[in-house]
Amino acid sequence: MGLASYAIVEHHGTWVILHDGEAEGDFETKEAAFESAMSAASLAVRQGHEVHVSVPGRETALGSH
Repeated sequence: MGLASYAIVEHHGTWVILHDGEAEGDFETKEAAFESAMSAASLAVRQGHEVHVSVPGRETALGSH
């Protein structure tokens, strides 16, 4: 089986899921996009795919790491 990748990214003030390079959805919150991606990822796992999910962390204040 193949690789199914899901990346949660901010896009013009909303959140989308990049699934294998294609933008899907339009979510108000990062958490809503994550829940949707996990549902799709779960199906991909059942189908035997390797799955990668990426979600950005909270931004830190400028100058701090």
